Amino acid sequence: MMRPSLNDLTAFVAVATHRSFRRAADELGTAPSTLSHAMRSLEDRLGVRLLNRTTRSVSPTEAGLELLSRLQVALTSLDEALDATTAFRGNVAGRVRINAPRVAAAVLVRDILPRVAERFPDVTVDLVVEGRLIDIVSGGFDAGVRLIDSIPRDMIAVPLPVPMGFFCVASPAYLDRAGEPTTPDDLRHHRCIGHRMPSGRLYRWEFERAGQELTIDVNGPVVLDDEELMVDAAAQGLGVAYVASWAAEATLAEGRLRTVLSAWMHEPERVAVYYPGHRAVPPPLRAFLDVIKDVLVQSTSRTGGTALQTSQGQ
Repeated sequence: MMRPSLNDLTAFVAVATHRSFRRAADELGTAPSTLSHAMRSLEDRLGVRLLNRTTRSVSPTEAGLELLSRLQVALTSLDEALDATTAFRGNVAGRVRINAPRVAAAVLVRDILPRVAERFPDVTVDLVVEGRLIDIVSGGFDAGVRLIDSIPRDMIAVPLPVPMGFFCVASPAYLDRAGEPTTPDDLRHHRCIGHRMPSGRLYRWEFERAGQELTIDVNGPVVLDDEELMVDAAAQGLGVAYVASWAAEATLAEGRLRTVLSAWMHEPERVAVYYPGHRAVPPPLRAFLDVIKDVLVQSTSRTGGTALQTSQGQ
């Protein structure tokens, strides 16, 4: 049997991952009909059906799923091997496009980008701030940032060094005036700063304690769609805000805010940079990821913790 070409195997991974000839063709810069013909040739060469096709959908067969899982690992290893030659080609240069929610983008700017600029001065990080979840491949991004649990399984995830939790916060002046809530139900009698999600709906505040979960609708004097503005509004005494820990840490450290209902907040969650596992990793993205991994290792060694796996499903 003649060994399939790397191009055919890469095309198969794209089709099987997207489950669409059109989307795979858009990514690879070819025509869907060309991909369809290539997949039939690949199946003939291997002597096994890899894809189930209908007029509306494409899905991997059992053999296709097995091949897909092995090829994703192999192609990632190949990319890493090729990237290892970067040091011998001179400085890494180019642009890496990252999609991230605002609060995560602020952490990248504070903790990661200065190190990227120092180690890789010819790499430009094009950071696009967006609250809604998008398809980073069709959006033209090299990578995105999400909570690890929400990252698609066909992506590779590199955790950021610090997990993100959520705080209920209010200014000392507001708490002196209105009293401190001791249970989430007490919030019904407080002025709360609403959070409008990118979808347009109002966020329902979520709490958990000893296995008991509560979801609360709140009311108050203002509704905002930006966490930093919510922190500022709380610091100005407008009421209680429910915000990401990353957004509130500096204001809490200054004493302009206090946390409330700490015993009812969920455990912090890991956030990761993620990128497609079936395509070559450009050197600028690899440089960006290497910095994140180095910061993660340094953070882990300081805390004595254990780094998370950097690949979904491992």
